[in-house]
Amino acid sequence: MLRTTRIALIVVLALMALPAAAAKANPRMQIGFFDDPSFRWSKSTAANLESASKTGASIMHVLADWSQIAASKPASPLNGDDPAYKISDLDALVRTAPKYGLQVMITITGTPKWANGGQTPNHPPTNLADLTDFARMLAARYNGLHPGYGVVTRFAIWNEPNLQLFLTPQFENGQIVSPAAYAKLFAAGYAGIKAGNPLALVAAGETSNRGHNTPTGGVSDSVAPATFARLLAIAAPKLKFDAWATHPYPTSPNLPPTQKVQYPAVTLTTLQQFGSDLQTWWQRRVPIWVTEYGEQTKPQYPLGVSTAQQAADARTAIQMAAKNPYVDMFVWFIFRDSSSQTWFSGLQNVNGSKKPSYTTFSAAAKAVVGQTYYIPEGMGFTPNIDVPQFFNYNPPGSRIGVTYAVFEGKKKIAVGQPPASLAANETISPAISFRDVKGHDYTVVLKLVDKHGVTVNYTLAVFAQ
Repeated sequence: MLRTTRIALIVVLALMALPAAAAKANPRMQIGFFDDPSFRWSKSTAANLESASKTGASIMHVLADWSQIAASKPASPLNGDDPAYKISDLDALVRTAPKYGLQVMITITGTPKWANGGQTPNHPPTNLADLTDFARMLAARYNGLHPGYGVVTRFAIWNEPNLQLFLTPQFENGQIVSPAAYAKLFAAGYAGIKAGNPLALVAAGETSNRGHNTPTGGVSDSVAPATFARLLAIAAPKLKFDAWATHPYPTSPNLPPTQKVQYPAVTLTTLQQFGSDLQTWWQRRVPIWVTEYGEQTKPQYPLGVSTAQQAADARTAIQMAAKNPYVDMFVWFIFRDSSSQTWFSGLQNVNGSKKPSYTTFSAAAKAVVGQTYYIPEGMGFTPNIDVPQFFNYNPPGSRIGVTYAVFEGKKKIAVGQPPASLAANETISPAISFRDVKGHDYTVVLKLVDKHGVTVNYTLAVFAQ
């Protein structure tokens, strides 16, 4: 106890002396990568995770392909150890990620043949309760209450459901029907996740960047993402979800993030309009998670961009996302080029050498990585701060030393040292006390320390409403 108190006192003194310039950073969002081959199936997973963490990344986005994980029907669908489930690679990543200060976000997608009458994975399950069971199994397995399995606190339901490739049908008799079908699909997955882990956050959408809005025939049928979201709000106005996930790529692989497009296509240049519309359609601020974005490079991908252009565009894309008041997450696809079966949009080449984008991405990411909070005017707030680093060394309930300083612009307006303990979902919830005024924004700088002396620095962007 004496050692912990002494460390905390040193941290307080350090924060009291912290220059106001330290508050200039604009912590806005989680930063991460989506790259299952590099983080789950490569022989270099540990090296890839370590290198990814050094960019400032805080989250890994992975796919839980139901059709692959449960190709055969499980006898006990709520038991993740049922022999039908092939899940060891996902277990390994979720268990290992906290060692590198990383969280994991899972997108559930793809229906197995036994669940949809022997059809392709883009057909919804015949019985939606089967999806609910699968989602519940995953959420419960990774809810932090089972030592050795790790924690997942963020999920999404279905990959790019506005494309026929991943969800069919998109149209019936010339009319758009996929949003109404997706509403049922999402509600089933959401119910399972919340039953397995009530603290988990679940994103709707995972929408592709564009769509035709009229039938074109076959696999190319698609619906524009903003149209899809608007019709979802009409079909299910009371649908519960915690964020909207989307993939705002340019419309061609060699175009920059500043490309101008016509709405309802959703790229980085129309993402703020999309956020504003989501708020109108759902009558609340809807956080946006950019769960895929990237640029492929030449010569591996002839239609791509130079490595120098990728480096410049990676920085620009992060900065554009950070300036958007709705974006709370930005994920780059992929981290390391691995084979001809994947994209060549990695920050590292196949051999592990770094492209120029590794440096520019890292610098941009470290300037904005954090969490955003919108709070009512009053006397502060109690955030849920993601601290996977501590979960790697401490069981739930462990005491974590917290010291914070609150800045308004360059002015330090409050400091504190509230009690906090580690929750099962890899978070701590210290009370941050200061007088916040409507319309003002603040930066909270925290130093966190556990009983082993492991220290984590963290920043929060706070907006009083």
